[in-house]
Amino acid sequence: MNNMMPVDNSGTQTGTPQKTVGQYLFDCLKLEGITEIFGVAGDYNFTLLDTLERYNGIRFISGRNELNSGYAADGYTRIKGISALITTFGVGELSACNAIAGANSEHVPIIHIVGAPPDKDQKEHKLMHHTLMDGNFDVFRKVYEHIAAYTAVLTPENAKIEIPNAIRISKEKKKPVYLVVADDLVTKPITAREEPMPPRPMSNLKTLQAAADHVRKLLERAHRPVILVDVKTMRFGLQTAVRQLADAMNVPVVTMMFGKGAFDEAHQNYIGMYLGSFGSSEVQSTVENADCIIAIGMVWADTNTANFTAKLNPLVTVNIQPDMVKVAEAEYPNVLATDMLQAVQKVGYKGKGLAGKLSFPYDQVKASADEPLMAAGYYPRFQRMLKESDIVIVETGTFYNGMAEVRLPSNVTYIGQGGWESIGYATPSAFGASIAAPERRVLLFTGDGSLQLTAQEISSILYYGCKPIIFVLNNDGYTIEKYLNVKTEDQKYNQIPRWSYTKLAEAYGGNAFTVTVRTFGELDQAITQAEKERAERLCIIEMIAGNPMDAPEYMRRMRSYMEKQEMQRRQK
Repeated sequence: MNNMMPVDNSGTQTGTPQKTVGQYLFDCLKLEGITEIFGVAGDYNFTLLDTLERYNGIRFISGRNELNSGYAADGYTRIKGISALITTFGVGELSACNAIAGANSEHVPIIHIVGAPPDKDQKEHKLMHHTLMDGNFDVFRKVYEHIAAYTAVLTPENAKIEIPNAIRISKEKKKPVYLVVADDLVTKPITAREEPMPPRPMSNLKTLQAAADHVRKLLERAHRPVILVDVKTMRFGLQTAVRQLADAMNVPVVTMMFGKGAFDEAHQNYIGMYLGSFGSSEVQSTVENADCIIAIGMVWADTNTANFTAKLNPLVTVNIQPDMVKVAEAEYPNVLATDMLQAVQKVGYKGKGLAGKLSFPYDQVKASADEPLMAAGYYPRFQRMLKESDIVIVETGTFYNGMAEVRLPSNVTYIGQGGWESIGYATPSAFGASIAAPERRVLLFTGDGSLQLTAQEISSILYYGCKPIIFVLNNDGYTIEKYLNVKTEDQKYNQIPRWSYTKLAEAYGGNAFTVTVRTFGELDQAITQAEKERAERLCIIEMIAGNPMDAPEYMRRMRSYMEKQEMQRRQK
């Protein structure tokens, strides 16, 4: 017997409160503040997209491919806290794998929804398109078991349990989750089965007290403490608590590479980026000579510690993670970071602030108007043009390393994929950020090599009326890769075709302000013009590097360090 009731366009059913699987799914996403869902249409997700088209309050944002849509969802999450992605079975979801794995690596919650072949065809193990032609419809979900925090196959019977559960796990772990639903089940009414939500995680109060007592002993002996802020501070929403701690303790504060933007760089106690041996020697000595380091949300990865040249004394380090704390060699599990930060604040340590005036690497605008573009001259100009509340997206590679030492104004959202480092991430991510915050100014800093991987998303930027300012650094190939390979010279595989980057907008049928600049005078003029034009249209500024192998100081020091390591390896 068919118990389906007629559906009206408001997302509710007439005559009964029963919702369909699709309507209930979108209700749950809407409750999380999701107002856009990214993705690409495919025949197995048509019913999902048809339901979404009739649903009020969420619109579908179509990308040029699933990989880009995944990156766009990632950028959107970093502004709004959570996002959703819809792809089709097999071909679509596998294209999105790289973006979802990146979101996992970077602690970015994305609800990935896959439209699958009809349930009856799956049960009969029919050989359907977009499959491996073996009748197995669970193989791709099994792939996602390894790159998502949770996977579930939705049915009308389990939807009210699995959808809230997946969203809760995504929010708690700050990781992507995966939901697959057969095309013919999307419009079926859900069975009203619910499970009580598990209680929210809480700190073990005895363990919290023990950890706080241990920190008190460290701070009682400390004369040179430092607060070190890293990426999980942003991902787990700890910025306000960390700022309150910095205000109360009145000690120097530094940020690590992954965590750039997690602490207000205009704050009176901020002294700069801790970039191991590749960054400021003053910051390095302040951190490495500290007698107590309060580290929040730290990720001890190679590219976050300048090839592990960062050296923290473990005996004086308080390592505060989202759900545990390590003080010196002692581990305190089941302690939430928010509670621990309050406990450290209650210790009541009062420092003397900073001695003397600080200078930052790009405070002085160097280079005269007719000089060719070199890193030492354009990073200070970027620092000068940034404004409060800007969204700054930096591509993996040369710009990621150089922009690390640009001092940000207050309330800037800084987006980079420091851990996963998938080149091409930044352009679609800037698209997602533009959709998430249309009222804010978005600045994208990308390289020619990276842009060539995902340039199609400039088409989406134009189609949806987004107006970021895009800086394309044309240094004739993968300069970052040339720096990373210290074993050989002039590798052919690090060369790329020459594109007319300023003509991309025209090729994609859109209107943009575009200019190619070769000198600092031309760059200054282009920035001034773009600041006027950006209210009306997309801006693309192509920067021709004065020397293809020019790079920021951080990369030069990294290269020198790697060359020494390679020499030592050869001598063994």
